[in-house]
Amino acid sequence: MNSIITGTGTYIPSITKENIQFSGNRFLHVDGTPFKNNNAVIIEKFKSITGIEERRYAKDNLNASDLGFFAAKKAIEDASIDPELLDYIIFAHNFGDVKANAIQTDILPSLATRVKHLLKIENPNCIAYDLLFGCPGWVQGIIQAQAYIKSGIAKKILVIGAETLSRVVDHYDRDSMIYSDGAGACIVEKTEELDTGILSHAAQTFAKDEAYHLFFGSSHNENDDKDVRYIKMHGRKIYEFALTNVPKAMKMALDNSGVPIDALKKIFIHQANEKMDEAIIKRFYRLYKMPVPKGIMPMCIHKLGNSSVATVPTLLDLVLKGEIEDQEIQKGDVIMLASVGAGMNINAVIYKF
Repeated sequence: MNSIITGTGTYIPSITKENIQFSGNRFLHVDGTPFKNNNAVIIEKFKSITGIEERRYAKDNLNASDLGFFAAKKAIEDASIDPELLDYIIFAHNFGDVKANAIQTDILPSLATRVKHLLKIENPNCIAYDLLFGCPGWVQGIIQAQAYIKSGIAKKILVIGAETLSRVVDHYDRDSMIYSDGAGACIVEKTEELDTGILSHAAQTFAKDEAYHLFFGSSHNENDDKDVRYIKMHGRKIYEFALTNVPKAMKMALDNSGVPIDALKKIFIHQANEKMDEAIIKRFYRLYKMPVPKGIMPMCIHKLGNSSVATVPTLLDLVLKGEIEDQEIQKGDVIMLASVGAGMNINAVIYKF
C-alpha cells in the first residue's frame, strides 16, 4: 500500500496589509532603543531580504480553526469523498485559536476536534488531534498520514495546516512584518499503486543548542506588560542553521526515494524568507554538483507572507489549481515538500503524481 493526495484546498484571508502600512510603526531593538534608520529604509531592506510585499490577515471574527475548516471543506470537495469516511483529522498549528486583540491560546477542545464539529462528522472512529511541530507541522502530518496508511490503520486522512500569526506578534518588533494568517489542507488516501504518491521522507529535530532559536518573549517596548508573550526569533541563527541542515535533510529524502536529482520537477519549500529559501535550494543542488534548474521553486511569499504551517499546502494548492504564473505539475512529475521551523525541526517528502 501507498498514499496519494486526492484533494487540496486553501483559505487565503481577505484582509491585505501592504508594507507601506507599517510606516507608522515604532520599531525597536531588543533592548528597547529605536533604530537609526527611518521606517522607509527598514521596510525596503525587509522587502529585499524576505521578498514580502504584502501579507494576509484574518478577519477578527475568524480563528485558526475556522480557517482550517474552510481549507478542509475545499480539500474534501476536491477529493470528492464523504467526510464520514475519514479515519483521521490531523491539524497542524502552533498557537491554537487566538482571539483578535487578545494574546491567549485556546486549544480546548483541540482545533482538529473543532474542525470535525464544523464538518458535522458523526463517525466516532474519525480520530481528531492536533500536531505541534513548528512550521514543518503540515508536512509532518503528511508523514504521519503515510505511516497510518502503510500500517493498515487508516485509508483516508485529512491533514490541515492553519495559523493566525498576526495575533501573536509584537508590533514594536520589525520581524512582525514577516508573519501572516492562512490555511491549507489535503486529503491523503490509500492506493495500491506503489510507483505513485509518497515515495519517501526525512525528518529531524535539533534541540541541543537550537531549541530556542524561536521562542515566546516579551515586547521590545519596555513599557508593555512583561507577562504578555509574543513570537520571537534569533533570525541570524535560524538562517545559518537552515542553510547548513535543510539541504542535507532534503538530500536524505531524495536519496531514500531512489529518484535521480534530474527527475525532480518542483520543490515546494516553506515560504519563510525568499533569500533564505533561494540559498537553501542552491546549497541542495550543490550537493549534487548541479546548477539550480529554472522554475524549480514556486513562490507565493511576495503576496501572502509567512503563514507558518499553511505555506506549503497553500503553495501546493495554488500551483495545482493553476494560480501561480508559469508553474504547473504534470502527471508523472516528482516533487519535494520541505520545511524548517521551531524546534528546530526539519522535514522533507518526495511525492510522485
